[in-house]
Order: sequence, then C-alpha cells, then structure tokens
Amino acid sequence: MGRLQDRVALVTGAGSGIGRATSRIYAAEGAKVVCFDRVEAVHETVEAIRAAGGTAVGLTGDAGLEGDVQGAVARAVADYGGLDICYANAGVSGGYTPLFELTAEHWTDLLRINLIGPFLAIKHAAQAMIPKGKGSIICTASVAGLRSGAGGIPYSASKAGVINLVQTTAQQLTGTGVRVNAICPGLIETGMTKPIFDRARERGTEDRIGQLNPLQRYGVPEEIAGAALFLASDDASYVNGQAIVVDGGLSSSHPVAGRLRGAGG
Repeated sequence: MGRLQDRVALVTGAGSGIGRATSRIYAAEGAKVVCFDRVEAVHETVEAIRAAGGTAVGLTGDAGLEGDVQGAVARAVADYGGLDICYANAGVSGGYTPLFELTAEHWTDLLRINLIGPFLAIKHAAQAMIPKGKGSIICTASVAGLRSGAGGIPYSASKAGVINLVQTTAQQLTGTGVRVNAICPGLIETGMTKPIFDRARERGTEDRIGQLNPLQRYGVPEEIAGAALFLASDDASYVNGQAIVVDGGLSSSHPVAGRLRGAGG
C-alpha cells in the first residue's frame, strides 16, 4: 500500500517542474490525481502517470480565476468521489524589474496567480474536505518570502503573503481536521528558473549555482515533491500552519560565501 492509497489529490501548476514531479509521486503512492495547469503540457504529466500504472486526469485553466479553481475541485469530486489533498503550486516569477520601474500592472497578474490563486485553492478545497473531517492543503511559497535576495519585489511579496495565508487559514479552519501548510523552496531547476541556469551554462559557471548554501548545489523538483508527499501524508498529521523550508540550508544564515578554516579563527 502506498502512503496516499485511495486518496484524491489536486495539483496546480502540474504541467512541469515541481507540479509535475509532485503529481507523479502522488500517483506512485496510490493517489488519484487531478493535474491542473494553464499549459497543454499538463496532459504530458497525465500520460506519464498513466504509463507508470497510475490514475490521473488533466485539466487546463487559470489558477488565479475562481471559476477555474472551483471547477477543478468539482472535477475531483465528480470523477473520484472527493478530495483529500490539494497542492496549490502554480506560480510565476515576474522577473527582476527594478523598484522605480515597477508599475501596478507588474503586480496585478503576479499577485492574482501567486497569492489569490492559493487563497482560491484553500477556499474551495477546504469546503470539499470538511465533510470528511480531514484533508491536507499545501501551497508553494519560497525562500524569497522569508527575506530579500531570492526574487523580484512583487514575487517576494507574494510569497511572503502565501506564508501568512497558510498561517491565517489554518487558524480559520480550526476544528475541521483540514491542515494547511506551505513549502519554501530554495533554488530549484524548473521552467521558472530556466533563464538563471541557461545564463550560467552559457558562461560556463553552472558549478557555481547554489554555492551559497551549505550543500553548495541547487535542488531538483523531486526534492520538493518529497516534502509535498510528507505534508500530504499521515506522517504530517500534526503539522499545521507551517512553512517548511527546503533550500539546502541557505536560509539558515545571512548570505555569505566562505568556509570554516579552523577553530579559533
């Protein structure tokens, strides 16, 4: 029996990267997965799950539109009889526009997807879970939501909002059995971070990516998917309202580049 045997999961942003890796690991652990993304590549995720013997269905839609999110939850209930897990993973980076060049328009769509999207997922997923008396909702935040230096201004603010969102909604859902948590990834190679990796490879400096964390490397989507599996499973039954950091140790210190050369300096 898998850790998620006979459970139903909805994953947004499932067309690539962390969302695809998580959808696949959920299915491998026995869940029936509704894969949701605005890109057609979400169906490739479904094909990979089915090829491995898992159960999944793919939906295209916008994670920042209430009707689309509500429809995805309804599809999980209609096709598989309920909803046990919701991973609100969809997000956009927004780039690194300097402060004085930012406009309200830069913020609007980014916040709609990165912050309103998780709110909508929590709102509608929780309503499907409450009758069961339990459920796990997970949101992708970021180390950029903890302090500066890991993303652009709107992106970082949106992820700080996600961290607070899971705290406040976990409290709002007191007594329901529904848990709400976030994952704060560090630098992970995904479609969103592709420009960083492409530039480093062009310069021949790929080996320096992630050098500021104690593991001195970048992460891969499967490492975040492992955390998402933990939070979805009964192993995390007493974990609620938390932001779990998965960043190789980067956020354990202020950003410095150096090594311990010996005791006593």
